[in-house]
Amino acid sequence: MTRGPTLPAHRLPYLPTPLDAFNAAPADEAGAMLLRCLRDPRWSGRVAEHRPYPDLDALLAASDEAVYDLSAAELAGALAGEPLPELPADTYSAAHMALGAAHAAYEARFGHTFVIYLGDTPAYEVIDRILEGIRSRLANDPEEERVIAAEELRRLAKHRLATYLARPAPGAPAGPATGATSHNTPASGI
Repeated sequence: MTRGPTLPAHRLPYLPTPLDAFNAAPADEAGAMLLRCLRDPRWSGRVAEHRPYPDLDALLAASDEAVYDLSAAELAGALAGEPLPELPADTYSAAHMALGAAHAAYEARFGHTFVIYLGDTPAYEVIDRILEGIRSRLANDPEEERVIAAEELRRLAKHRLATYLARPAPGAPAGPATGATSHNTPASGI
């Protein structure tokens, strides 16, 4: 039996990734997306001007480097743009009062919003982690806390970038992760 000619292997068409779209976006659109990740114009401008990035890891490394270069004033501005953490809807009012008092004490001591990266913290542990973080960091001197807050901002920006630009797994919801804390989502008003 003679076989006919073989057909070439079927290749799927190239589909652009979210990173491709970010790399090709006009500077103002890329900058606006970056400002959702960290509210500092110099940081967003620096990350945007170094496009195109070959992969997400290169973008995340550039983000880290740009955060490390923030001046004290830029860090203060970025911290001012951070929202307070959102608590799960079923949180008791006493927990809201305790968190409000802890935030007020923190802001009075350091002059900015408390930031913490909670990663994949389950919703039922969020308030405990936030309160524990505030209480332990209230003992820091202002310079030590500035360094810690900058590191938390770096981690938040990195997570937000990865969330926005990573191709979601099949069946996974698109967009920023929710449920752990608002610090893992963009600042409000965007």
